[in-house]
Amino acid sequence: MGKIGRNEQCFCGSGRKFKHCCLLKQQAGLVPRSLEQAFKVSLIHEIELIQKAAFEGKQKVKELGVFILFSTVEGDAWLLEITDSDGVQLAKAGMALDVPIDQSPETIEVNWSHIFAIHNREFEIKAYADRSVQMLAGYPTKEIHAAMKRIKKRFSAEQLGMVHMKQDKPNPIEPSV
Repeated sequence: MGKIGRNEQCFCGSGRKFKHCCLLKQQAGLVPRSLEQAFKVSLIHEIELIQKAAFEGKQKVKELGVFILFSTVEGDAWLLEITDSDGVQLAKAGMALDVPIDQSPETIEVNWSHIFAIHNREFEIKAYADRSVQMLAGYPTKEIHAAMKRIKKRFSAEQLGMVHMKQDKPNPIEPSV
């Protein structure tokens, strides 16, 4: 995980800037958990917040490490991972869906259901299960694209390459974006 900047949102999920939250605790040696543990708690917390925003019909886009979480006014919500363009739907029509995430002390495993791409300002998804393709209009593609650019600037290519664990078997579906 990259170094967090003083003016970035704190990793603990409080919503405050790092310099006003855990930086002072870290400098005093009082940080209650590691950055990795806080990130995992923060991911689950952010998923719950984005599901709530979808339920309320609020459009919201949130960056967290290499992840982008967003909700739409139609009540849909997604978790995206930018290094492999993976995505999983978190809410549909305002109803929260089960989150396919397994956590261990060392890893976060997400059962990604789709590959995503942005074409002509439309959000395109391709399902891993049946390889069906859908174009979804009305999604905040401009904000998602801008968030992707910011994340790619924030992390080096080497750091982005270390996001995924090596698989024993090759992925049966290759992304076509």
